Amino acid sequence: MRGARLLLVIAFGLAALPARAGLFDDEEARQRIENMRKDFDAMSQRVDQAAKNQMDFANQMEALKSDLANLRGQIEVLGNELGSAQKRQKDFYIDLDTRLRKLEPNAAAPDTGAAPQGAAPATPKADPAAESRDYDAALALLKGAKYKDALAAFQTFVKTYPSSPLLPSATYWTASSYYQLKDYGHAAEMFNQLVVTWPNDAKAPDAMLAAANAQLEGGDGKAARKTLDALIQKYPGTGAAASAKARLKSLPKKR
Repeated sequence: MRGARLLLVIAFGLAALPARAGLFDDEEARQRIENMRKDFDAMSQRVDQAAKNQMDFANQMEALKSDLANLRGQIEVLGNELGSAQKRQKDFYIDLDTRLRKLEPNAAAPDTGAAPQGAAPATPKADPAAESRDYDAALALLKGAKYKDALAAFQTFVKTYPSSPLLPSATYWTASSYYQLKDYGHAAEMFNQLVVTWPNDAKAPDAMLAAANAQLEGGDGKAARKTLDALIQKYPGTGAAASAKARLKSLPKKR
């Protein structure tokens, strides 16, 4: 009897094995599905984050492009303002030159006396009216931005009136015409010629500063630095010397 019951228990146990195996299979499948769902969610989050990063990058690029466009616009505006300021300064200097010249006494007084008998004929003196007219005409060309014509006019003036008291100013404006024509080599040469020939002229400090500017524009920074240093030593206390100090600070340091 006891053996029969034992056989029964064994039989029931064997019958329950397939059901329990099926239960384990379903649990494993559900676990796999859950793991896949988690992987999918994680991947979706990474994709979403990548898309967000890409969008942020695109927005940043657009912002940078906008900033760059604004900077270009500001540079263009500043360039135009600088050009206008330089033109106003040049016009002011020309007008000031004209006013000061009109206030100066006429050094070339006409000689009405006859030459002594037997003496060699004197060199005819320049007509002050013609001299003033030619100088004003050349100055008007420069003020009107006709730099090539102004250069030719001042060169003619220097040759025609070699003893004119306006020669330092004519030399200065000859150099300025070269500078406006971007002929920086000749511009620096003429500005320096004024300083050497007329070191006490009112325009000499500004001519020296302009020579340094021409040297910088021409790519000769070493010569420009030397000229600026010399200007500070030669004309201390002038506005040109103060500008030279500021310019030296803005130049690259010596290596």
